[in-house]
Amino acid sequence: MSEERSTSEASRLAVITGTSGLGLETAKVLARSGYRIVLAGRNRSMGQAAVRTIGSQDPDAAVRFEELDLANLISVGTFAARMRKRGEAIDVLVNNAGVMMPPARQTTAQGHELQFGVNYLGHFALTASLLPLLGAGSRVVSVTSLAHRYGGLDLDAIKNPASYRAGPAYCASKLLQAMFAVELQQRSAAQGWGIISLAAHPGFASTNLFQGSEKRRTPRSLFFTKIVAPLLGQTPANGALPIAHAAMASDVVGGRLFGPKGFLEMKGPPGECAFAASVHDASLRLRAWEMSEDLIGYRFGDTLAHAD
Repeated sequence: MSEERSTSEASRLAVITGTSGLGLETAKVLARSGYRIVLAGRNRSMGQAAVRTIGSQDPDAAVRFEELDLANLISVGTFAARMRKRGEAIDVLVNNAGVMMPPARQTTAQGHELQFGVNYLGHFALTASLLPLLGAGSRVVSVTSLAHRYGGLDLDAIKNPASYRAGPAYCASKLLQAMFAVELQQRSAAQGWGIISLAAHPGFASTNLFQGSEKRRTPRSLFFTKIVAPLLGQTPANGALPIAHAAMASDVVGGRLFGPKGFLEMKGPPGECAFAASVHDASLRLRAWEMSEDLIGYRFGDTLAHAD
């Protein structure tokens, strides 16, 4: 992977969800490599600020903001329809935006638990809706977390408000993102979509997402954030490197996971990492996929037959 602007990448388009933290840092890397960038998020002022930040650091960058609220499937559909109407082929889709461990259970516009709805289901629907723009060789990078290795997945409990616990729900949403990356790769190969689907995790990156979650919690968590994180973790800019590697490296193989290769994968240069064993459970992936299609109300691939 090279961060040097190249003429071969100058016409390529990357859509990245999330306008701060890892989303912003990933956009900076891809913009320096010549990609045109769509930063998609729900907060227009933050999105426009991100565009200005990138432009101030790289005057040649081609970056624009588009409104997208992953907590509302109607917004996802509206965003995708706008993109399809423009007709621009998408070379890289980075499913990055997320929420982390709200202490009390919150829900999306459609009533789904917020972490499940934003981190996973919104991105599932987004990828399905953008499928007509993802041609042969396009990459879909699903941003998971080290947390995906520490969570179980009870698909029935996801729908039960009484079962909510912030940490396990977050881990489950990240496990679903990892499973989605593998399942999408297999389905792309079987259906001839030509998509290269990958997963990436940032290690222990001290993003505003993590810091915001910890500040709402306990003194012990604050100690973890202020003392432990600087020692064991890395900056958002470094955390974005595995994501950018998955998006741009020439030697990647679909269905793989990339993350930092340093101590416990918390920091270090990007490289290939191992998924949790449960990611390879084909029957569980199938159940999750079919449940997700039921929740969004259409089948993956429908937009190919009914593209705008």
